[in-house]
Amino acid sequence: MPKTEITRADIIPMDDYAKTRKERRAAVTVMKRDRRVSCGPDATFYFENFDTMWHQVHEMLYIEKGGEEQIPDELAAYNPLIPNGRELVATLMFEIEDENRRREFLAGLGGVEETITLEFNGDVVKGVPEDDVDRTTADGKASSVQFIHFPFTDAQAKAFKEAPRAVLGIGHPKYGHLAVLAEATHKALAADLA
Repeated sequence: MPKTEITRADIIPMDDYAKTRKERRAAVTVMKRDRRVSCGPDATFYFENFDTMWHQVHEMLYIEKGGEEQIPDELAAYNPLIPNGRELVATLMFEIEDENRRREFLAGLGGVEETITLEFNGDVVKGVPEDDVDRTTADGKASSVQFIHFPFTDAQAKAFKEAPRAVLGIGHPKYGHLAVLAEATHKALAADLA
């Protein structure tokens, strides 16, 4: 069963982390390749797991140097993004370099976080946005970063693992795109389901 929570015991001393940081970053970069899915020209899903979030927590502690006092905040921020064994969790980023284009694009994308699906073998798992904050403003502007949970039933988890293909979709009227998961990605995500 994959680990589903980072505890204080999982945090290594920053001096030890600094000594192995370069190698750890390289290993996570390789692992993340199979957990990255482009959907249309501007959206990228980064599917998280214990290892990606462990790395993120350590990077935040290393960069911000907040010490012991910072640890509870980082665990509270990143633990909800670790799949719990019956879900997949993705960070969705709308990556548009041009600031004016990005602002205009996001202004018309309100509610996009409610339109995300994962389809396989005739099953559709509807994405559920992380409920820490509202990522669409009152005037309809979407955040460029969204956190999406895909909750599975036991039967869906089994079907996903056995499915010959899975399709990730964004169904917003102003951004409708589909992406078939690569075989390596499908396999990596199936391992997140206990």
